Formats: sequence, structure tokens, C-alpha cells
Amino acid sequence: MDWATLLQLPSTLLWILAALALLFALVQLVALGRRLRARRPFAAILRTVFLLVGLGLALLLAGAGWSLRGYRLLGEEAPVVTVDARILSPQRWALTLTWPDGQHRDVALAGDAWRIEALVLKWKLPAVLAGMPPLYRLDRLSGRYDDPAEEMSQMRTVVDFRDAGEGDLVTLARAHPDWLPMVDTVYGSGIYLPLVDGGHYTVSLMRTGALVARPDDETADRIAHPL
Repeated sequence: MDWATLLQLPSTLLWILAALALLFALVQLVALGRRLRARRPFAAILRTVFLLVGLGLALLLAGAGWSLRGYRLLGEEAPVVTVDARILSPQRWALTLTWPDGQHRDVALAGDAWRIEALVLKWKLPAVLAGMPPLYRLDRLSGRYDDPAEEMSQMRTVVDFRDAGEGDLVTLARAHPDWLPMVDTVYGSGIYLPLVDGGHYTVSLMRTGALVARPDDETADRIAHPL
């Protein structure tokens, strides 16, 4: 990344300005020492004012840069899983789930769409501004029918992802919130998309704790123009 790109980032620019303000304050500190040794009290007072202004400006810019860094991070996304779909028969599908570490799992699903849900642990503001991402645990994958009547009468399929057991951090935060004072809340987040043969989907988690699912271009075209 070159300097032109870095300077487009608000937080980086503010940190650079904070460093320049700190450098200005250091120059005033050296000048203040010289004025004191030269027994020039009025000049020393002026340099002291400049020193305090430089320090205050450096702290203000650094704090603003740190805060903006946190808010910029809220827009970042972390990959969760990819979903590849293959039709077996009407409303019957074979799905392959692939995690970022390369692990995969094949599952069968019934319905017109897939839905994935997760438990999300969100931190309080100081931890968010410090760059701590929300934690999540995939909870389940299920089939979804477009027609609510079919949802009530047709076969339901649910895949359980709770392999972590009952001792994970998300479960602990829900059961004993006082043990983790930096935890803001634990809640569920879910997303669904229509199934198409040969469909490829990516699921990500935003810094806000919301799941986001996107089809690739070919899948999106098939969804928009079903046969």
C-alpha cells in the first residue's frame, strides 16, 4: 500500500497529523529549555503555551484517529462459510459447506432456499474501538420454503452446528453475563437466499455482528431469471 492510499484513510491521516503535532511540541520543549537557561521568562512562557497547545492537539488528533479506526472496522467483513448447491430433485438439494480453514461438510436440504443462523457475541464500545471483532458460533442450517403452507406441511431439514458443546465463550456469556463485563450482548443473526442448481454463495460476518450472504454473479443471474 502506497502513501497515496494511506492518506485516503481518515484514521491514518489523523495519526500522521498527531505525530506532527507531537513533533511540534517536542521542538517547543527544547526551545523552552533554552529560554530557561537564558533566563528569558517571557519567552519561556510563550514556549510553554506552544508546548501545551502542541500536546493537546496531538492527544486530540490521536484520540480522534483511534475512534475513527474503530468505526472504520465496523464496515469490515470476516468470511464465515461458502455454500455450493446441487439439485437432486424438486425442492431437494445437496449442499457443500466450506469454511475459511479449508474444512468442508456435505449436507442434504429440503426447500426452496437455505437459511443459516449464528449466535453472535458483541463487545461494548471500548473493546470495539480497540479493534476487538465480534465473536460468533454457527448454530444451524435449515431449508426454507417460499410458501408458508409448504413450510408447515412439507419435510423440514435442519443441520446442527453446535459441535463446540456447552463450554464455549458465547454460551458462557449468555449463562453468566457478570463474568464477562466487556460483553455488550449475545444475540442471534440469520440470513437466507434462494437455492439454484450450481449456486455458489458466500456468508460473511460484519463488525456490527450481522450475517451477510451474497451469491456470485452467475448465481445471482439464475436467481433473477429462473427457468
